[in-house]
Amino acid sequence: MAVLVETMYSTREKPWHGLGTVVKEAPTSEEALRLAGLDWNVVQEPIYTPFREKIDGFKANVRDSDRKVLGVVSDRYKVVQNVEAFNFTDELLGQGVRYETAGSLSGGKRVWLLARLPREYIIAGERISPYLVFSNTHDGSGSVKVAVTPVRVVCNNTLNLALDTAQRSFSMIHTGKIADKIQEARDTLFMAERYMDHLGGEFEELRRQKVTDEQVREYIELLLPMEKNTTRTQEKNVLRLREDLAKRYYEAPDLKKVGNNAYRFINAVSDFATHADPLRRTANYNENLFSRTIDGNPLIDKAYQLVKEAA
Repeated sequence: MAVLVETMYSTREKPWHGLGTVVKEAPTSEEALRLAGLDWNVVQEPIYTPFREKIDGFKANVRDSDRKVLGVVSDRYKVVQNVEAFNFTDELLGQGVRYETAGSLSGGKRVWLLARLPREYIIAGERISPYLVFSNTHDGSGSVKVAVTPVRVVCNNTLNLALDTAQRSFSMIHTGKIADKIQEARDTLFMAERYMDHLGGEFEELRRQKVTDEQVREYIELLLPMEKNTTRTQEKNVLRLREDLAKRYYEAPDLKKVGNNAYRFINAVSDFATHADPLRRTANYNENLFSRTIDGNPLIDKAYQLVKEAA
C-alpha cells in the first residue's frame, strides 16, 4: 500500500486503483465515514506571526480530531466537509447508495470516495460498470472534483476516454456558495448517462476499425518512444515496456475474441496503464494511478487519439 494512504477501506477484493483493505460488503455512507476514518471535520482558524500578530487574509484548515494543520488558505476558501461529500453522493444517487472505496490521502489533505452507479451497461457486447469518483482537498491545493469512470468488468480496466462529444467530469473551486456549486455538479453528473451512451457509440466505431500488426507496432512506438541519447539500460527498459504492451494486445485472454481492431488496442493500453508494473515504483505511485481515474489517463487518451486520427 502506498505510504501516502492514511486511512481507507475497500469492498470485496483489492480494487482496480491499487488502494485498499478488504471489507465484507459495501457500507452505507454513515458506515463509510467511520470505516474510512473520515468522521472528522475541518475548522478554520486565524494565523499569527511569531510576534502574535494576526495575518489578515489567510486562515489555517485544521482537522478537529487531532488538531493537525492540513493547509493554509485564503479567507475566500470555503470548506466542504467530509460529511457533505457523502451527503452529496447520497442525494445524487438516491437512497440506498452503497460505497465501494473511500479514504484519506497525504495525512488528510485529500479525501475521496468511490461509488458504483446503479446501472450497468452492455457496450459492444461487454459489461461496463460506471463508477462515481469524488475527490476533495483540504489544503487548498486543488478543487473539488467529481467524475464518472467506466470500468470493463471482465478485467477491471478503466475506460475513461476523453470524448469531444460528452463531458464526464466536473470541478469546482472552494470559493463562493458551495451549495450552489454542488447543484451544478449534480446537474453535470446527470449527464453520466449521456456520456455512457456516447461512449457506447464510440466503442462500436472502434470495433469496426481494423488495425494491422504494423499499425500496432507503430502505435506502441509512438506511445513509448525511444528518446535520443538513451543509455543502454534506458533502451532495455523501453523495449521491455513495449513488449509488455504488445503482449497485452496479442495474448490477453479477454481480448482474443474481440478481433484485431482499435477497440482491442485501446483496451490493451488501458490494461497496461492500469495494471502494468512501472520501471520505478515511487512512494505516491498508487495515489497518482488513482488520480488518473478522475483526471483521465494521458496514455489512454493518446492511444485513443492515435487510432482516431488513423480512422
